Amino acid sequence: MTVSDRAHELATAAAQAAADKKAQDIVIIDVGDQLAITDAFLVASAPNERQVLAIVDAIEERLLDLPEKAKPVRREGERGGRWVLLDYVDIVVHVQHTEEREFYALDRLWKDCPTVPFVDRDLVEADATAGSAAPAE
Repeated sequence: MTVSDRAHELATAAAQAAADKKAQDIVIIDVGDQLAITDAFLVASAPNERQVLAIVDAIEERLLDLPEKAKPVRREGERGGRWVLLDYVDIVVHVQHTEEREFYALDRLWKDCPTVPFVDRDLVEADATAGSAAPAE
């Protein structure tokens, strides 16, 4: 895996922020061996433009709250709200409308690259709570 510690920190924080806003199909792709310009892509989708923009805002806020703040060096696509790109140098975040995600298929384009595991912490907590709520015999 070629993802730097900083890229991993940014990608997982951004992925969790996206998950907190109910983003769908969150994937972190390790593109470091294929691209010299970044270590990872974070790809997430939402069913409407308003949610795409809410996810983008949440990601930006979360990365600004990190101990070593991160601000995007470039932000594109915000006006249409169909595909917003945030370039943090170490990672590039793509938040797409579901239709754009299916049409452009970034996941398929980069399918030969490994993915970085991400599990939504809310799902982990829900599973833990469900497991501890088992009926007593």
